[in-house]
Amino acid sequence: MTIDWDRRTCARKGHVTYAPDDPRLRVRLHVRTALGDAWRCLRCGDFALGEPHGSGPAGDAPLVPRGKVLRDLFVLRFLAVERAVRGVFIVLVAVAVWKFSNSRDAVRRLFDEYLDVFRPVFRHFHYDLDHSPVIGSVQKAFGYRHSTLLLVAALLLAYALVELIEAVGLWYARRWAEYLTVVATAAFLPLEIYELTEHVSWVKIATLVLNVLAVLYIAVTKRLFGLRGGRRRFEEERHSASLMEVAESAGVPVLP
Repeated sequence: MTIDWDRRTCARKGHVTYAPDDPRLRVRLHVRTALGDAWRCLRCGDFALGEPHGSGPAGDAPLVPRGKVLRDLFVLRFLAVERAVRGVFIVLVAVAVWKFSNSRDAVRRLFDEYLDVFRPVFRHFHYDLDHSPVIGSVQKAFGYRHSTLLLVAALLLAYALVELIEAVGLWYARRWAEYLTVVATAAFLPLEIYELTEHVSWVKIATLVLNVLAVLYIAVTKRLFGLRGGRRRFEEERHSASLMEVAESAGVPVLP
């Protein structure tokens, strides 16, 4: 079952109509009905009642994303949401580290008190908290210097800022954001692979697979780093699409 991205988008956002100056195109895009004038949508090709949203030369017709472009935009926005959620989570972690650095002794006392309370409970289920990797990591964190924790919080905030910038740029399909996403994501892939060698989990595997697919998808489909003709070919596709918006709907060839 294939998704009709054009009609799906028109159903959500409405049709986009345009009245070209060229009479050959204009007559093919316009019909008169018993309910009034109707113009062909530049996105889905259906006729919509009412006045056109714009008029002028065919080359000035609005660049309306269609078909594969709409699918790519949907994928980019999915990645944008994922980056935004991750960025917000990292900000919360950075705030937690900063607060922990300012009240480390109080947190340690509270942690030790709760550890003493839960130790007999876990021992009943044959689980030794004193040799737990998680408990060991937390206790090791209590030994970090205040300056080290502040540096960790600052690095986490910087990483979160990059994620949020990526999210905004991907949502609006900015090319610089696509480059930033590919570079930043690829830079952390070795670290994610190393973490898998230390401890395997389904969350880590899913994260690694998602990031690898995101890098490949954006780099190939957006023709980054010279792939598949690079930026020149990418711009030619967009320019060709903008010239053909009216032509494809009208069935009249438009010379470049």
